[in-house]
Amino acid sequence: MNHKSPILFLILLLSTLPSPAAEEVVRVGVLSHRGFEATLKSWSPTAEYLSNSVPGYKFRIVPLGFDEVDPSVRYGQIDFLLVNSGIYVNMEVKYRVSRIATLDNMVGSEPYNVFGGVVFVHRDRRDINSLENLAGRTLMAVDETSLGGFQMAWREMRHVGIDPHRDLKQLTFSGTHDRVVMAVQRGEVEVGTVRTNILERMADAKQIDLNEFRIIAPKEGSAFPFARSTSLYPEWPFSKLHHTPNMLAQKVAVALLSMPRFSPAASAGNYAGWTVPLDYQSVHELFRELRLPPYDDIGKFTLADAVAKYWYWLLLTVGFLLIMFVMTTWVARLNRELTRSKLHLKQQHDLILNSVADGISGVDLDGNTTFVNRAMSEITGWKSHELIGRNQHQMLHHSRVDGSPHPPEECPVYRTFHDNIPRFIDNDLFWKKNGQAIPVEYTSTPIRNRKGQAVGSVVVFRDISVRKQAEEDARQHLMDLAHVARLSTMGEMASGIAHELNQPLTAIATNSHACIRMLESGKAGMERCADVMERIGAQAERAGEIIRHLRKFVSKEQPELTTVDLNELVGEVLIMIRPEAGRAGVRILTDLDQTIATVRAQRIQIDQVLVNLVRNAIEAMSDPATTTKEVRIATANQGPGLVSVTVSDTGPGLNPEMKSRLFTPFATTKPQGMGLGLSISLGIIEAHGGNLYLDPEPATGAVFRFTLPVDPEERSR
Repeated sequence: MNHKSPILFLILLLSTLPSPAAEEVVRVGVLSHRGFEATLKSWSPTAEYLSNSVPGYKFRIVPLGFDEVDPSVRYGQIDFLLVNSGIYVNMEVKYRVSRIATLDNMVGSEPYNVFGGVVFVHRDRRDINSLENLAGRTLMAVDETSLGGFQMAWREMRHVGIDPHRDLKQLTFSGTHDRVVMAVQRGEVEVGTVRTNILERMADAKQIDLNEFRIIAPKEGSAFPFARSTSLYPEWPFSKLHHTPNMLAQKVAVALLSMPRFSPAASAGNYAGWTVPLDYQSVHELFRELRLPPYDDIGKFTLADAVAKYWYWLLLTVGFLLIMFVMTTWVARLNRELTRSKLHLKQQHDLILNSVADGISGVDLDGNTTFVNRAMSEITGWKSHELIGRNQHQMLHHSRVDGSPHPPEECPVYRTFHDNIPRFIDNDLFWKKNGQAIPVEYTSTPIRNRKGQAVGSVVVFRDISVRKQAEEDARQHLMDLAHVARLSTMGEMASGIAHELNQPLTAIATNSHACIRMLESGKAGMERCADVMERIGAQAERAGEIIRHLRKFVSKEQPELTTVDLNELVGEVLIMIRPEAGRAGVRILTDLDQTIATVRAQRIQIDQVLVNLVRNAIEAMSDPATTTKEVRIATANQGPGLVSVTVSDTGPGLNPEMKSRLFTPFATTKPQGMGLGLSISLGIIEAHGGNLYLDPEPATGAVFRFTLPVDPEERSR
């Protein structure tokens, strides 16, 4: 049953209910070749006409799909049947259905009780001009059992040597005539076939334009008014089922034959009434020729008949068997070669794995090791048979660097074959058989099956102990180089710092002598001596502060990171740098954001970066031609998780050649400079996870800026 079966069941159920006037319900099954709604619209007036013409009976239309006709007749679900001539012939032979009238179709003002089939294409298909051209084309028909919508055209194609089931590129059935027409119009198929009068009816309903289509193999020379490609056959018969009373059938036949040509029922169905039953012998002949039911098993078919009819198929079968024998032999030989190649590939695979210096292992979805290479065993100390089949995480990755357990669900290898995403880990720990931890970097890549699903992962790792040591050595070298640079900077700043120290020391000596003289003269009061002593203490604290900063600046810093307020660092640097700025006539301005976050840094190294940048700015304005000499130091929060420090000057700026190699070691514009200050500063900032750069488009002078990440503890708050 198709999608209309529930509706058919509902109609049949309703038809069994008694009518208000106790009339007996008579069910008329009508082939729904143009759709369910169109069938009810066309034939319900005919049912109403019969109800009025045959007292005591209520006639109801039951639309039937092509595949619903046979079961409806077989199980007596209807009383009368109105179908195409082909289906009627089958029902006549199988279930003794008998015709009582034949439909007169209305064409203009003339009735016609015959119809045919039409084969058509879109007007743009100039390459299809005859039925012979249909070979290798796509064709859509109404239904396998549709007389006008397929079987008539099939007979005509057979006459020119075309078998639609074998010679067409594609044969499809739409279920209704209208769908066939629209499919050809839209170019979904190349050729269509429907019964006559369908194209004209759709054109009258403004659904199509007849000029869009072209008829294939048109039949001419008769008074039949519609375009056709086949012979003419009798129209649909109105027939009664075997269980229907003859008396009722006689009354229905009289009512149909008495229907006026232009009655409302005939107009609604677009027909001109009914005529006496015609001879359907031509339909029987068509079915015999096409070997269709009920003539699909005529006569005996002997072996000789089979050989005579299908000798070429027998030759093809023998040839096919010979080819299959040759192919089987060839495939067997290829299989042997494939086995040898597979063994060779496995040997090459093992050779390649064992020639790689990095450790390689496979892990399945349970976390168990599936294979390892030689380097894996050499690096970890585990033999291959000790690793394969055992949990990789429990063997190599069970603990963190601090000794705490490493949960399997947090392991990158475990995550890889669960989310199907490759991972690269640049710093982690694996544990050797002897319990020693080794620093490693590794990739974890999912192994996928044909459906793209992860079935495990491949881990490729490398012992980075040597690299970690080299990084530590480089860091220590940078610290040593930075210390030497600070000592060199202190040597250059020595005279200015000595002058800065001399002032508080001179003030201390002068105030001390004055206090002594006042005490010796006996004229000194307690308040006055206390005031002098406070001045001496303030100058001593000033000198001590300068000395503390100097000692801290030239000392070797500790590797530990501490929480640092960059505004405080700026203040410390100004204490040391103001004497040199004063001698150079440079004014130092500050714009410090008091809301900036703290950072984790080595305090002395950031001091050194600030001193380098400020001294470079002061020296950049040593030219007497520079009228405005100002250095501005600013701090600010920059973006999410960053703090910036900016040092700008009003000097002449840098030339393009110098900008291109500004942070290159030994690049300098100073006659006595070493060219290491900016290079060391860049290394310090990058070691802290920040960035040091030159503003590419300053208004005047040069603008240097460095950024540092915010203290993680403060960021989490």
